[in-house]
Amino acid sequence: MISYGRRRTSGLRREEVAQLAHIGTSWYTSLEQGRSVNPSEDVLNNIAKALRLTEDERRHLHLLARSDQQEPEEEDRDIAIGLKRMIQAMDPHPAFVLGRCWDLLLWNRAAELVFHVPSFSEDTMPSFNWMRHLLTSDKLGPDVMDGASRERVLIAQFRADYARFPNDARFKALIEEFMEISPLFRELWPMHDVETATDHRKQKYDPRIGEMAFEHLTLQPPTHPDLKVILFTASADTAARLQSLLNATTR
Repeated sequence: MISYGRRRTSGLRREEVAQLAHIGTSWYTSLEQGRSVNPSEDVLNNIAKALRLTEDERRHLHLLARSDQQEPEEEDRDIAIGLKRMIQAMDPHPAFVLGRCWDLLLWNRAAELVFHVPSFSEDTMPSFNWMRHLLTSDKLGPDVMDGASRERVLIAQFRADYARFPNDARFKALIEEFMEISPLFRELWPMHDVETATDHRKQKYDPRIGEMAFEHLTLQPPTHPDLKVILFTASADTAARLQSLLNATTR
């Protein structure tokens, strides 16, 4: 690589990234500044390689490069009757469905108990947002996912989803709201971290039944790309205690 002299900060200069990606410096600068240069898939992959991006970050780069070409379509909130039945049948395992902007569209009673969300009703759906709940609820308690805080991971996932719909008015309004109401969101959002949802083990504590253990899984219905199905499969012991709590709890 050509030497560009002594550097004041760590990391690659624009000239070095451009050289590694086999493109011109001025062209890379235009791309970095958001100008319309229409990079090819190969160029974006070369830039991702030069910057040593993770796979999640590489996908995010491709979405950002195409963001000016994406017109937001009306959100699909229709939930098939079979999916509705499945979510309800998952009790005592918490399960819910998120919309494009992480609005809760459907959830079961186990999710109400474990995550302290209101009882499901059609009137609750339009206003109850999962990210807002995570940022503002004082009932959820601390949580760790694979050594990282729940909030850091989920904000990175929220940004990855936002990149799919960068011109969505509701997404933008929610981001502005979260920047105002949450110091943690204000701190983490400008870092531009991105992650996609991954399967993982999750532990929570509830004073009513003690420690709980779950396997977390995120699914996306192929015919409804705006929706995400979130499942928390409880361990046998946790499921038994949750079932007892469900039996003892009336709406």
